[in-house]
Amino acid sequence: MTPEPMAAVPPEPERMGEFSRIMGVYLEPSKAFDDIVRHPKWLAPMVLVILSGIVFYSVFGQHVTWQRFLQHQLDTNPKRAEQMAQMPPDQRARAMDMSVKFAGIAADGAIVVFTPLAMLLSAAIILIVANAMGAGLKYKTIFSIGAYASLTIIVKYALGIVVMFLKNPDDFNPNNPVAFNFGAFMDPLTSSKFLYTIATAVDLFAIWTLLLTATGLKTAAGKRLSFGGAFIAAAVPFGLLVLFGATMAGLFS
Repeated sequence: MTPEPMAAVPPEPERMGEFSRIMGVYLEPSKAFDDIVRHPKWLAPMVLVILSGIVFYSVFGQHVTWQRFLQHQLDTNPKRAEQMAQMPPDQRARAMDMSVKFAGIAADGAIVVFTPLAMLLSAAIILIVANAMGAGLKYKTIFSIGAYASLTIIVKYALGIVVMFLKNPDDFNPNNPVAFNFGAFMDPLTSSKFLYTIATAVDLFAIWTLLLTATGLKTAAGKRLSFGGAFIAAAVPFGLLVLFGATMAGLFS
């Protein structure tokens, strides 16, 4: 009796290098996330995201200047402007000088600290939501997917620097550098701070990031999770963060 031939085991796809992974997120996300799911890592994309933010705010501090930015913040925040107006002129000047001195340091520190914290928290929330849908995913995999999906912000920072040199420095807003959102059509002085913050946060880059995250989650979960379910899981932490920021803006403005 002739034994039946054993079914050939398909070879494992060749592992992608880090540069190929990063470029793949932009050009071939399905292929890139297939490799990311099989070999989850997060350090390289996180470092790139942090460095790109530091570069953006460094260029901003030199070209637009933090003094111009802080003055604009006063002009758009009547409560804060009133508080400053009540201070003696010399004290007001010292307060402004101190704010300008530490603004760049604070921006860099916020990027270094809050970028990994946001990724960690987002991954935890996605883990709860996705696994509640039966995805059966691991935290490390979700964290890696989120880190690579966040590479979209590098493009946003790069375009922001281009716009920074094209626009009048007085008109450049670092909180909405490329204005691919409805916030670009709203007046920050007269609009609700709550609604303005939401309209500014929900831009094309945020949607791109959510779509990439959903692609990674769907790749990792397979048939256990639909793409729609993956998108919802990715959108929950983003929505919570935006609502928190909008609430704070509404309360303290």
